[in-house]
Amino acid sequence: MSAVSSSSLCFHTGHSWNKLKEFGRGRKQQDKKVLVKCSIKSGNPCSQNAVRVGVLGASGYTGSEVLRLLANHPQFGIALMTADRKAGQPISSVFPHLSTRDLPDLIAIKDANFSDVDAVFCCLPHGTTQEIIKGLPNHLKIVDLSADFRLKDLSEYEEWYGQPHRAPDLQKEAVYGLTEVLREEIKNARLVANPGCYPTSVQLPLVPLIKASLVKIKNIIIDAKSGVSGAGRSPKENLLFTEVTEGLNSYGVTRHRHVPEIEQGLADAAGSKVTVSFTPHLIPMSRGMQSTIYVEMAPGVRTEDLYQQLKLSYEDEEFVVVLENGAIPRTHSVKGTNYCLINVFPDRIPGRAIIISVIDNLVKGASGQALQNLNLIMGFPENLGLQYLPLFP
Repeated sequence: MSAVSSSSLCFHTGHSWNKLKEFGRGRKQQDKKVLVKCSIKSGNPCSQNAVRVGVLGASGYTGSEVLRLLANHPQFGIALMTADRKAGQPISSVFPHLSTRDLPDLIAIKDANFSDVDAVFCCLPHGTTQEIIKGLPNHLKIVDLSADFRLKDLSEYEEWYGQPHRAPDLQKEAVYGLTEVLREEIKNARLVANPGCYPTSVQLPLVPLIKASLVKIKNIIIDAKSGVSGAGRSPKENLLFTEVTEGLNSYGVTRHRHVPEIEQGLADAAGSKVTVSFTPHLIPMSRGMQSTIYVEMAPGVRTEDLYQQLKLSYEDEEFVVVLENGAIPRTHSVKGTNYCLINVFPDRIPGRAIIISVIDNLVKGASGQALQNLNLIMGFPENLGLQYLPLFP
């Protein structure tokens, strides 16, 4: 990483968005300021003062979100962008909404020169990512948005993804990138496996409760819903407008590939094996995700205990917000942002509780969390480039 410029900006690293008062977060403002050396111009081809970033797979939805977020990042400059099928094209021909940015043309990965690149976001499909990352120079910091390095057990990867893992040594090196849970490990990582969208929305509320032994690890039921962008940008018949609109359908019933990732994270929190019942659904909206989680509480535990534990766990976190008692999280309230909104409610069945978690599947569920992780790796405040208000209506 080259030296930063001498101009200075002051960034708030405490609780932006006015601490989400409109959601009734109800906790005291803590205004923390960190002085950051940075270049004023951002989102353009790299100046000598920027951290030089490559985006591999820039023609997909997660790639485009990385570009959108990087466009206003004061420290990261975009050095190269790859998209094999779109090689030679300007970004304006692939994503017109990015045409106002002065960005390099797309190139094939085989033509990419990484000698002048400090870090890469890998936004490629699972299965192909392992070979690509295995061939990258060792000096690069890497945040991988595919599923290829998330599962520690390689036999589980082969079972759920239908092929053997082709980079087992790299898998041992990879750090799972659930930022709020594994922050210290991420800071020292070279390769971060960015979590999936569903696992992010599920683990953020459940991990603190399981660690505190407030909920039983049996009989966890997860009813999750995602916007269509979660399925990627490749044309598929079941994702055509007429196939999706005015309807709702479940998919991947009992066999969704995020199941082992969810169970791995919950098992780490519990210190023992966890099996969940997980059913995802496709909703006719472009982005957004809600996970409704049904849990059985430990003996003597009340719903209020769950709520207070979540408040305590995330009281100093900017991007995970526990709403005021009774407030229902809505996907509209996180659209385009890196926030996760959570609340917990008593079930009508005694001893059980209902937890609702919402995120933007493309931001906190993918590219935003990836940028949060690269900020950590590079030693910058992790909210840099991520302080966007939600898009509404």
